[in-house]
Amino acid sequence: MNINNQEQLWKIGKWIGVALVIFLAVLSVKELRSLSYIGKVPGMVNTISVNGVGEAVSIPDIATFSFGVNENAKTVNEAKTKATEKINAALVAVKAGGVAENDIKTTSYSINPRYEYNQAVCTPYNCPPGKQVLTGYEVGQTIEVKIRDLTKAGELFDSISTAGIQNVNGLTFGIDDIDSIKAIARADAIEKAQAKAKIIAKDLGVRLVRVISYNDSSDSFYAPYAREMSAGSDMMSIKAAAPQIPAGEQKITANVSISYEIR
Repeated sequence: MNINNQEQLWKIGKWIGVALVIFLAVLSVKELRSLSYIGKVPGMVNTISVNGVGEAVSIPDIATFSFGVNENAKTVNEAKTKATEKINAALVAVKAGGVAENDIKTTSYSINPRYEYNQAVCTPYNCPPGKQVLTGYEVGQTIEVKIRDLTKAGELFDSISTAGIQNVNGLTFGIDDIDSIKAIARADAIEKAQAKAKIIAKDLGVRLVRVISYNDSSDSFYAPYAREMSAGSDMMSIKAAAPQIPAGEQKITANVSISYEIR
């Protein structure tokens, strides 16, 4: 082997040795880092969790109620005609009271057959089974109305009673743009939770790093409502004098919980 070949082999061996040293150094660093995680849960961080309850109070600006009919007749057409006449008369009264077309909707409409069970005549020797006999049909319809002028709520109840409607149910008050009120309550809840987190972090001598989880369990609110009314009872007194129905106020509550990473 000549001198040039020896020098070339020596250089190759030198670079292989350098590469081996670097590889061993990197491997040693990784091993030392892994030792620091022994006994610890991977990805574990220190956290604190807080909750906040916010509120927003608003005056209701809409009211809703429903009314309906159930009419019986020998044929479907007869039952439909009777129900339609009463519903249409009530709708005329509602629209005359200033309710817009898009604030009136049908929530249910049904046509059902009516049967009676006829027991056959029994003899000492035979008792044949009875049978269901079709006696007519029942047509039912329910209408929901949204009132935007709350001062007319009592008058509308009064007008419905004159149309021969069997029942008027559940005058309830609410807020048309409820989402905006919920947003105010939620912002109040978040602000209170953040303030609570800062106080706890200061007491613990730590720093809030970032939010790692957020939960909103809102959508709870109290809606005041008027009593339910039906034909034959309070309807007659309403007809005599349309009542003034106070709407009161509506309180929206929001409940949030926030978890922070701390250091």
